[in-house]
Amino acid sequence: MKISARNALPGKITAIKLGATTAHVSIDVNGVIVTSSITNESVEELKLKVGDSVHAVIKSSDVMIAIP
Repeated sequence: MKISARNALPGKITAIKLGATTAHVSIDVNGVIVTSSITNESVEELKLKVGDSVHAVIKSSDVMIAIP
């Protein structure tokens, strides 16, 4: 698979929580949990399950910084 996004972080799915239409998929990336919100349909089409090796692909046009 080729993709234009440069931020593809390999990890393993640790949890999938299905909602009414949207699922939250948690991915362990070297001890940091990244959570993706995708459709339930996408979870089904990709046949995602806990323990699967995946890539968290991050594409963003803005990154904000806040000072506490």
